[in-house]
Amino acid sequence: MKKISIVVSCYNEEETITLFYKEINKVINKMKNVNFEIIFVDDGSKDKTLEVCKDLHKKDKKVKYISFSRNFGKEAAMLAGLEYASGDYVTLMDADLQDPPSLLPEMYKILEEGNYDCVGTRRVTRKGEPSIRSFFARCFYKLINKMSKVEMVDGARDYRFMTRQMVDSIINMKEYNRYSKGLFSFVGFKTKWLEYENIERVAGETKWSFWKLFKYALEGIVAFTTAPLAIASIIGIILFLLSLIAIIFIIIKTLVFGDPVGGWPSLACILLCVSGIQLLCMGIIGQYLAKTYLETKRRPIYIIKETD
Repeated sequence: MKKISIVVSCYNEEETITLFYKEINKVINKMKNVNFEIIFVDDGSKDKTLEVCKDLHKKDKKVKYISFSRNFGKEAAMLAGLEYASGDYVTLMDADLQDPPSLLPEMYKILEEGNYDCVGTRRVTRKGEPSIRSFFARCFYKLINKMSKVEMVDGARDYRFMTRQMVDSIINMKEYNRYSKGLFSFVGFKTKWLEYENIERVAGETKWSFWKLFKYALEGIVAFTTAPLAIASIIGIILFLLSLIAIIFIIIKTLVFGDPVGGWPSLACILLCVSGIQLLCMGIIGQYLAKTYLETKRRPIYIIKETD
């Protein structure tokens, strides 16, 4: 029989894990002639997430768990789950039930037909999400798709159903600075998208603040395009040309009107503007240098404290 591995990333999810387990079991019981394993990855939670996972493991041997030595982030948790999974098919899900388990039978059926290597999910609405967050999310996808050669689907979730071949390809990418939405697209393979309306968390609070999402967006931009470096160069060229024009204008003005010391307020504003642009460009270069520095250190992406 085919085996499906369900990888569930958890960080302070003691309120949702049991609810998730009950819902996923309803779906599992309907899917006959298929073996399952549920892998909970505890990403250094500070609550009783690990204890709940251990209790479920004692009651149900298809439940397994991995616990990190500290919080390494969702990207590390997903990678650990993919490396630990042994199924013919692997799916990534969140414990908060924002990824509907009811889609699993359809996903499995699509891949069994052999026409696709992956079934991804995307939200067509952002109901329940702050308007400002939705606005910036849409802007991010428009921006990165213009700059990057790798297409990233607006509203795409990490919730996807993949063949073993695709999973192995993702695992082989050992980069430290990970942005999975981009990696899924980068490895290729034929993907079918299932759309659904946004579902709010069943319990608990989101761990993704606006600032964390902003940093994650920067991670994606730096990881999959060097366009910001080109933009910084273009800005430098434009400013250089403007400075030449300004010099010529000042020389002509001085020769004609004899007023070499006028315009200090405007000059101060120009200096502040140019300095700000220079710092911005240096910051862009710094982001790429920082990521390069982290990659060259070759530190482990995660450290496992215990597993079963």
